[in-house]
Amino acid sequence: MARSAVIERTGGPEVIEWREADLPEPGAGEVRVRHTAVGLNYIDTYHRSGLYPVQLPSGLGSEAAGTVEAVGAGVSALAPGDRVATFGPGLGAYATARNVAASSLFKLPDDIDDRTAAAIMLKGCTTEFLVERCARVEAGQTALVHAAAGGVGHLLVGWLKAVGATVIGSVGSEEKAERARAAGADHVLLHKQEDVAARARELTDGRGVDVVFDGVGMAMWKMSLKAAARRGMIVSFGNAGGAVEGVGLGVLARHGSLFVTRPTLFDYYITPEEREAGVARLWEMLRSGAIAPEIGQTFALTDAAEAHRALEAGETRGASLLIP
Repeated sequence: MARSAVIERTGGPEVIEWREADLPEPGAGEVRVRHTAVGLNYIDTYHRSGLYPVQLPSGLGSEAAGTVEAVGAGVSALAPGDRVATFGPGLGAYATARNVAASSLFKLPDDIDDRTAAAIMLKGCTTEFLVERCARVEAGQTALVHAAAGGVGHLLVGWLKAVGATVIGSVGSEEKAERARAAGADHVLLHKQEDVAARARELTDGRGVDVVFDGVGMAMWKMSLKAAARRGMIVSFGNAGGAVEGVGLGVLARHGSLFVTRPTLFDYYITPEEREAGVARLWEMLRSGAIAPEIGQTFALTDAAEAHRALEAGETRGASLLIP
């Protein structure tokens, strides 16, 4: 018997429903996983609200860790009892157990516990591709990270420091500023109290930053344009402050021949080789202490609606987990 979240329509957290059903035996290429921890991510709210369209009815959640209970035909790399984790791309992680494609699972090393994996795999692999394969940040460059105390933001700060960048963090409160400093930010700016773009230019002797990492969206767009150095890059990877729309190419020219990208994780984690390399790099950064999952709060799995409300209200800190 498995219990899982389902949405029949999009909307607020109240559209999340729960259903119980017996799982069939895993099909060819599938594995049955009993979840021990489920990751909560902002993208889950986009799927629920309809901002990112999904085919209805739909499950929710892409990140989870657990134990293999059974394997289907053709699965040789995994066996019952193996500890595994996934970050998608398929939805349905908000469940006590489910059948998933074996190709979407990663076998967990002995030194990575289930809660850490569920809290960091999606955000950590997002950080990996943003820094190392999208922006290709190099030692000596300067990066501005918006929402530097958030789930991905604080990982970006630590990762960027580890590769030798100077990091300027933008946050909304002094409490969040302390968390960004603890993650390793060289400078932290309070965007509600000061002109972040002007301060970023002051800190770079008027040049501006080489890369802006913006997981907020429209609310920070103009600030990002003004903070970027000539031929700098803006990496826009989230919509928490509204989607960036109506961007004219001439705007990029006027701000210094800027580069802008709107990347998504699974365009960088396509092949098995890309996936394995990205996750291996994540474990390396985690073991080195450059990044940490910072699990700020846990919720019961069936309190997912309340978890969504808290996340959207800005009441969470660090990573959040749903525990079956």
